[in-house]
Amino acid sequence: MSVSPSANVIASLEKLNLNSNNIHYQLSPEELQDITIDKGMGREASSGALAVNTGEFTGRSPKDRFIVKDEITKDKIWWGDINIPFDSEKFDALYDKVIAYLNTKELFVRDSYACADADYRLNIRVINEYPWSNMFAYNMFLRPTEEELEDFDPEWTVVNAPGFMADPKEDGTRQHNFAILNFGRKIALIGGTGYTGEIKKGIFSALNFILPVYKETLPMHCSANVGESGDTAIFFGLSGTGKTTLSTDPDRKLIGDDEHGWTPDNTVFNFEGGCYAKVIDLSKEKEPEIYGAIKKGAILENVVLDDNGEVDFTDTSITQNTRVSYPIHHIDNIQWPSIGKNVKNIFFLTADAFGVLPPISKLTPAQAAYHFISGYTAKVAGTEAGVVEPQPSFSACFGAPFMPLHPAKYAEMLSKKMKESGVDVWLVNTGWTGGPYGVGTRMELKYTRAMISAALNGELGLYNYEKYHIHSVFGVAQPRECPGVPTKVLSPRATWNNDEAYYKTAFKLTNAFRENFKKFEEHASEEIRRGGPQRYAF
Repeated sequence: MSVSPSANVIASLEKLNLNSNNIHYQLSPEELQDITIDKGMGREASSGALAVNTGEFTGRSPKDRFIVKDEITKDKIWWGDINIPFDSEKFDALYDKVIAYLNTKELFVRDSYACADADYRLNIRVINEYPWSNMFAYNMFLRPTEEELEDFDPEWTVVNAPGFMADPKEDGTRQHNFAILNFGRKIALIGGTGYTGEIKKGIFSALNFILPVYKETLPMHCSANVGESGDTAIFFGLSGTGKTTLSTDPDRKLIGDDEHGWTPDNTVFNFEGGCYAKVIDLSKEKEPEIYGAIKKGAILENVVLDDNGEVDFTDTSITQNTRVSYPIHHIDNIQWPSIGKNVKNIFFLTADAFGVLPPISKLTPAQAAYHFISGYTAKVAGTEAGVVEPQPSFSACFGAPFMPLHPAKYAEMLSKKMKESGVDVWLVNTGWTGGPYGVGTRMELKYTRAMISAALNGELGLYNYEKYHIHSVFGVAQPRECPGVPTKVLSPRATWNNDEAYYKTAFKLTNAFRENFKKFEEHASEEIRRGGPQRYAF
């Protein structure tokens, strides 16, 4: 159902200097899909989902993400390559240019909010140039009721103008695209890129500042689900490590697939109202829940369709980072509202391209803090512009691109929460086994699922020498047996059949860990520093 913008909405848009005479407010996903197709900006797939192409950018552009340096941020933000400062006056001038551009366009405005827990709710207004970007905002943020819309007061505004190209010399950007957060004005300004992920990540980055600084709540780049007994599990992992896939479990209710807050009351709430999943090589057999969620209301990005609208999920000719967004209610098995209690297990997912980490291992609190600060994975092709083959990469707290504070701040909060709640923490390698990328094979999903189920059900038992082997290089506790998994698979060394090559490669990785951790040493306690790998050479 479409709603005309009320006098209240028009007045607040005018405060932003928006006065386009062609504004659609709170259109339904069906209407937005029809408009997208009518404008030739997308096609309907045979499943009923909308298929769009995001244009030049098919992933995030981390070097073009900025934060305005002002009184609020100057002493709190961890400035550097991840949080690049932007001048306040430059922002105001660029904002005025973007608004002047949007005032000549047909616009799509949506009111929504982030954070499923009412105590942490953040009201958001999203202003889009394209209808499908507005549909994405419907899918990904939480949806207010008609009653809530009557006196809706947005705290943050997302201004999204994919067709606007910045002039780097004049505007202070690196190139024509940009995503800039302004905490003083509470605006996320995005231009020059059609990649929708920038819209949700803008708000996520804002919450990563707001929640720890003002609300004593740990923001997490993770998915979460809850079991029948009410136990909550959290899955950390970067893009391509299996976060969405592994948390979408037929036996457990999904809280959310990407972004959560862990409160002082030991509850976990979802930031979002939807999921944004990678669909490369998606199949009904391997991932039935996600496959089933692709229907009318879902948006497919950068996939290849045949003449009948059938999607070829193996075709990566546009990008490896093919995606789907859908509202969370497209999954049958969800926790509603999206809040979990009683955190029992945490999984750090890593796609180890070296193929040397055990497929599952148990971590001590010190190891957990060390691995959290390190955030090791391999960059898998396609998640970022310019990455064509996997390379080892470290992303602090498994989400550095979205963390405005120093990683040690988030690690301290996590460490404290782990100790208070007594959770079990597991390191899970969803990457390669039997050799590195190009030689070994990717860990089978069915085995990873069996290991996670065993950990959740308490079948891996308490730590002791009969049940666990301490890995000679990484120092982590490796289970000797696991229901549903061949014993050989549990030992990465055994899968290689070449001890010398295995240890050589393992040391290569431990030295990469050591090198990476140097920048955190002065901020980390001795206990955490000891949580790292044990050996660096023969």
